[in-house]
Amino acid sequence: MLKNIKRLSLLLIILSNLNSAEKPNIIFIMADDLGIGDLSSHGAKDMRTPNIDKLMNDGCRFENAYANCPVCSPTRAAFLTGRYPDMVGVPGVIRTHRVNNWGYFSPGVKTLPSLLKEAGYHSALIGKWHLGLLEPNTPNGRGFDYFKGFLGDMMDDYYNYRRHEVNYMRENKKVINPKGHATDLFSEWSVEFIKQRIGKEDPFFLFLSYNAPHTPIQPPKDWLDKVSKREEGISPQRAKLVSLIEHMDHGIGKVMRAAEAHDNTIIVFTSDNGGQANVGARNSPWKGEKQQMWEGGIRVPACMVWKGVIEGGTTYTRDSMTMDWMPTMAEVVGLKSPEGIEGSSMLSGILGKEISKKEDRSLVWVRREGGSRYKGQAYYAIKKGPWKLLQNTSTESFELYNLKNDPGEASPVTNNVKKLRELENLLREHIRNTGFVPWQGRSPDLEKVDYKQ
Repeated sequence: MLKNIKRLSLLLIILSNLNSAEKPNIIFIMADDLGIGDLSSHGAKDMRTPNIDKLMNDGCRFENAYANCPVCSPTRAAFLTGRYPDMVGVPGVIRTHRVNNWGYFSPGVKTLPSLLKEAGYHSALIGKWHLGLLEPNTPNGRGFDYFKGFLGDMMDDYYNYRRHEVNYMRENKKVINPKGHATDLFSEWSVEFIKQRIGKEDPFFLFLSYNAPHTPIQPPKDWLDKVSKREEGISPQRAKLVSLIEHMDHGIGKVMRAAEAHDNTIIVFTSDNGGQANVGARNSPWKGEKQQMWEGGIRVPACMVWKGVIEGGTTYTRDSMTMDWMPTMAEVVGLKSPEGIEGSSMLSGILGKEISKKEDRSLVWVRREGGSRYKGQAYYAIKKGPWKLLQNTSTESFELYNLKNDPGEASPVTNNVKKLRELENLLREHIRNTGFVPWQGRSPDLEKVDYKQ
C-alpha cells in the first residue's frame, strides 16, 4: 500500500512539472565503446568509477538497456531521432572517405534538439558528433544551438584531435586548437556551459558525448601511473583502459557538481555500444563485444537521475533501446513525439507506474560495413521477448537463441521452426521498409573536400 502511494506521489510530481512553466534541464552523457562490465557498479573489481556509480544509485538503473547498434554512428542517429538508424540513412559508420562511408544522415528527419526547441530549450552538443562533416549534417545544421567538440569519428590522438591529419575540433563552425586531453576539454567545456546557464529563463539540453574510452587507449600519464600502482598484477593493456575510463568518470563528477547549481535537472548516462575486447574491455557477463550482435556488443549501462522525481535505487527492467530516449524526453517536457518513430517512451516505467508485463514489440539491430570481411553488406539481429535471431556477418547463417534459458548465447535453438519463421518474417518486413531510405547515394565524395586547416 505504501509503495503504491509513493508511486502515485511521484506521478503527481511529474504531472505538476509538465503542466508548469518550469521544465527540467537535461544532461545526456554518452560514453564511446564503454563495455557494460567496465564500471565498478557493474562488477569490475579493478575499476573505480564513483561518479557513474553514484548516478546508477541515485536514480533509475536500466537492467536491460540495448544500444541500437554495436558501433557508433547508427546508435547516435537513433538517439537523436527516436528511429531505427537504417530508417534515417545510417545503417553503418559515417566516415571521411566515400569508400569507407556507410551512411548519410537523412536531412529531413526531425532531431531531438529541434523538437526540444518547441518547448523553449537551448541545446548544446559538447564532444563527439560523428554524423556528418558537411552541411546540413553538422550539429548546428541539425538543431543544436551550440557545438564545441569533435566533428569526426575517432581521434587519432587525444591531444591533437586529428583524424587523417585533419583537425576536426570545432566551436560551432570555427576550427579551434585547444590544449589538453580531449576528455578534460569536453568535461571542462560542459561545466562552463552549465554555469553559463545559471539564471537563464529557458531550460537547457546538453548532450555530452565523450570520445572515451574509444581507441586510441591514451590516458593521461598520472592516471595510468595511479592505476598501475594500485592494481597489483594488472596487465599494461588493461591498466591503460581502466585509467582512461576512470579519467572520464572524474570529469563526469565535475559535470555532476556543476549541475547542482540548477534545481531541476535530469542526468542520463549510457554508452553507444559494447567494449572492444582486444584493447582490454570487458562486457561481462555477456558474450561478445563491439561490432558483434551478441549481447556483449549491444548491451550497455544506462541510468536516469531526476532528484525529487525519480526515486533512487529503482530499476527499469523492460528491454530498452537508445532510440527510446527521444520519446521519453519528449514526454518529460510535455511534447508529442514525431509521427512514425519506432522508439517508445519509458517514462511511466521509470516513474514506477504499473505497465503491462507483455513485451510484444520486436527489436532490430543492423550494421553495414565494408572491407573483405563484410563486403559492403548489412548484417542483422532481431529480438522479441526472450527469442533472438542473429548473425555477425552477412555471409554467415542466422542462429536462434532463447535468452531466458541461455543468456550466454551458448547453444543455438535448432528445433523451433515456428519461432524462427516468425522472427525471419518480422526482419524481412523491417528490411523492406528501410529499402526506401537513401544512405549513400547523396553523400558527397569527401576526399575532394579540402579540410586541412
